[in-house]
Amino acid sequence: MRDTGRMKDSWPWRPAGVLFDMDGVLTANNHHHRQAWAETARTVLDLHLTEEDLDTKVDGGRNPEIIERLTGRAPDADLAARFEDAKEGRYRELAAGALSEVAGLSAYLDALDARGIPFALVTSAGLPNVAFGMAQLGFGARFVSRVTGEDVSRGKPHPEPFLLGAQRLGVDAAECLAHEDAVNGVRSAAGAGCRVVALTTTAPPQALLDAGASLTVPDFTGWAAWLA
Repeated sequence: MRDTGRMKDSWPWRPAGVLFDMDGVLTANNHHHRQAWAETARTVLDLHLTEEDLDTKVDGGRNPEIIERLTGRAPDADLAARFEDAKEGRYRELAAGALSEVAGLSAYLDALDARGIPFALVTSAGLPNVAFGMAQLGFGARFVSRVTGEDVSRGKPHPEPFLLGAQRLGVDAAECLAHEDAVNGVRSAAGAGCRVVALTTTAPPQALLDAGASLTVPDFTGWAAWLA
């Protein structure tokens, strides 16, 4: 079942908690990450990424895991650190002053607060990018509960990030609604037992549905009304 941006009346369900990815969910910033990946892969890894590489191997997961997908082997600690510093620094240069929230997000978060439904951030991003993103969007005080790339031993598509996110809210993952934008992120959330509504900011709707999303939506327009 695919939605056009509003929840179906036939899907009345009050989640115990809501788990949000950051990149591609709170803000449509995938183009900045793609450019930073292409540039840094070329200069640090001597890899010339194709559009297919960027579409299928880069989104969803921590940088060392993505490098392993691209090269077939895990990077050593020195290479992983050099790549992280270069790629994420370049991303922040590209995205500074250019980020805005996905349509309907603030109203949706207000509605969750008003109804006492807790929510958390579950992202593969590291602490510098999380701090940057929250500051750029003005959400620093909103997402008190957070899971970042440093908090888990196995990143997306493994279920660990969303299981930990639900745990930090004090609820069962099976009672959580998760919002993702990447195929590997959807697999992670669905694998944890969450019900997943995916945003089509990064991947095609059918790919997200095939990965385990229940619905796909372009943004959060109308979600506050659905909660009411």
